[in-house]
Amino acid sequence: MTLRATAAAAVLAATTLLGLAAQASATPVPQPQAATAETRAAAARAAGAPDTLATLSRFFAREGKISPTAAQPRIEGEPIPVHHLSPDFVAGKPGASVARLEFLASKAVSADGQQAALWTARTAAGWQVVNIATGDDEFRYARMGAEKLPGGTVFREPQIDAWYVAGGERVLPLDEDAVAAVGAGGTTLGAYRARVVTAYGDKLPGSAYAEGGKAGGFAEPSAAAVGDAPLIGGAAGALALGGVGVLAAAAVRRSRRPTAVA
Repeated sequence: MTLRATAAAAVLAATTLLGLAAQASATPVPQPQAATAETRAAAARAAGAPDTLATLSRFFAREGKISPTAAQPRIEGEPIPVHHLSPDFVAGKPGASVARLEFLASKAVSADGQQAALWTARTAAGWQVVNIATGDDEFRYARMGAEKLPGGTVFREPQIDAWYVAGGERVLPLDEDAVAAVGAGGTTLGAYRARVVTAYGDKLPGSAYAEGGKAGGFAEPSAAAVGDAPLIGGAAGALALGGVGVLAAAAVRRSRRPTAVA
């Protein structure tokens, strides 16, 4: 499924909105720099809210494999932080880490075993569920990263849908897209920076590429995103890098392999 198709699916899924968009203003709200106990608790409350569970019932029943009544969704475990490649790192800002917190993810499971990730983010109205995505990528790669490099930071390079774990001066791949980018043995942090600067250095916010509305690169922190398709120019990946705006909480089927940077 392409980014455009995913965005179209989001529009068609508007009847399953959690109804949160109308409660929030259009002002983007920066995400916290770290997932604290307080933010995890707030994300957990949003994920387990009755309205969220009702939307999950419809989400799991969308293909007719189970009825909304029989879906009986439940939230398993605690929310986990999800990090993405940081534009500050690409821009070479002093002290910038390779990745930054984009949202927290809670695992939802239906009675028939379907799984989904609830993305929760801080909005002007507080912590809210902003998207429902099929599968368990966020949790699986978090587990793989902890096993491969204990204490490292698991992050996603959304432009090519690659997952890594970084620690010290090493960046190690967690999936085939990352292996294609940095090799099976990984690379140094410096070499990884050089690669992403080459790939995205001219596509940061404010660049002619971004202002031209082309797919790929980094997003301006000013608009809503649904699923893997930010509804703004110049972005590929999950949420708008530069801050999560007010996002419509659409229950959409997300493509796990977005279009790479053009």
